[in-house]
Amino acid sequence: MTDGGQHSTSRPAGPGAWSASWSEDDLEDAQIDLSDFHAVVPAGGAGTRLWPLSRSDRPKFLLDLTGRGRTLLQQTWDRLLPLADADRLLVVTGRSHADAVAAQLPDLPEANILREPARRDSAAAIGLAAAVLVRRNPDAVLGSFAADHNISGRDDFESSVEEAVVTARRGFVVTIGIAPSHPATGFGYIRLGKRLRLEGAPNARRVVQFKEKPDARTASAYLSTGDYRWNGGMFVTRADVLLELLAAHAPALHAGLQRIADAWDTPQRDAVLEEQWAALPAIAIDHAVAEPAAEEGRVAVVPATFGWDDVGDFSSLGDLLPADADRPKVLGDPGLVLTEGVAGGLVVPANDRVVALLGVDDLVVVDTPDALMVTTRARAQEVKKLVERALEAGLDEVV
Repeated sequence: MTDGGQHSTSRPAGPGAWSASWSEDDLEDAQIDLSDFHAVVPAGGAGTRLWPLSRSDRPKFLLDLTGRGRTLLQQTWDRLLPLADADRLLVVTGRSHADAVAAQLPDLPEANILREPARRDSAAAIGLAAAVLVRRNPDAVLGSFAADHNISGRDDFESSVEEAVVTARRGFVVTIGIAPSHPATGFGYIRLGKRLRLEGAPNARRVVQFKEKPDARTASAYLSTGDYRWNGGMFVTRADVLLELLAAHAPALHAGLQRIADAWDTPQRDAVLEEQWAALPAIAIDHAVAEPAAEEGRVAVVPATFGWDDVGDFSSLGDLLPADADRPKVLGDPGLVLTEGVAGGLVVPANDRVVALLGVDDLVVVDTPDALMVTTRARAQEVKKLVERALEAGLDEVV
């Protein structure tokens, strides 16, 4: 889809209703009506593996980490806008980040920024959006997309979302499965089942099972079968179906969210939100909904072909940046980086001073005004331990 987001067809009205008289060629050329689709962007987390760039008051989704002049949140907005216009795009974020979100997304309606009083993990964030949405549009199809991921291949992304929406209208919880490029141990995996053979969603398949993050040997075994995809945390489902599943599998969470949503457009919103939110259980959407629903045969997957990266640490960030051969990647002004006999690595000169490296390979050097962090790409996943050490040392101001 390359038409800038005009999603309409001459097919009969009604979500998922395809005319039986259409030929296969007609179906291939037809665009999917997405007028019932609402994009939800959970924007939370501290991005501690990207410290000291990412801080609690300015986490990674608010940062330009790819050198494109747009933050990860803004790139998410750009990616979703052709699928759901500004009125059908919601951001769920902490109160401390809401003003920054509004500043970065000036076209996002104020009513579409849902403010969390405290972190309660993804089930609460996405569930809140579903509970609010279903009151605005009982037929709403909700798609959840993280604010801090990097995706390449716009047409393929849009096609995957369109197939997911068609599948979700049939009552499925749909995840978009990422084609694994290597036996990663930092992601969960999705085991593919049989094709659903749905018109408008030719690639949709049942999910047999969600798998937790594996060890290296298990991950290699998954890849050798061709039956597994990475779980990138993208879910598409009808809002009412999500609430039904929460009621069945996380009743306390569901009850609290319903009370909050009932008061959302009333003067009591803040008081009810404050009272109920603190008591909500903190649980990931995978555990609260996706995994139990998969056991019931209610989860589908659309295998994706677009490029995806969760920008989870400095090693993965380095893979997204261009560089000359045998030189480190640079996020920032390359004129501030001097090297001699250096191969690989990543340098972030964020302190307006020269960073000079001699005879060291695959280092990560992040130089900010109040903190300097040095590690290797091989140990980039462990940077969050330094955040723990800083908190233990009482250095809250740099975290």
